[in-house]
Amino acid sequence: MRLRWSGCSAFFAHDAVIDDPSTGHRFDGHAGISRYVEQYFVGYQTVTRFLSMQRTGPQRARVRVDFTGDFGHEIGNLDITVDALGLIARLDADLE
Repeated sequence: MRLRWSGCSAFFAHDAVIDDPSTGHRFDGHAGISRYVEQYFVGYQTVTRFLSMQRTGPQRARVRVDFTGDFGHEIGNLDITVDALGLIARLDADLE
């Protein structure tokens, strides 16, 4: 399934944060997250495959994913925190 940013925004709180050390940047709010998705997913034609998920708290989970795209292949972990509405409030991404 391919999503464009307009479809992805529905999953994030307006003040959500993505912190991704592999890019050297933090992305704040819908505008920042839009830049992240456009640059690192659309721009690199990234395909993400779900590998596993572990619940780490009442509103937290660690998701392990397989990334492929123009950059090659990487395995990553996404530490996701959701707000009371179930929207992503924070996503900490890291490559293995």
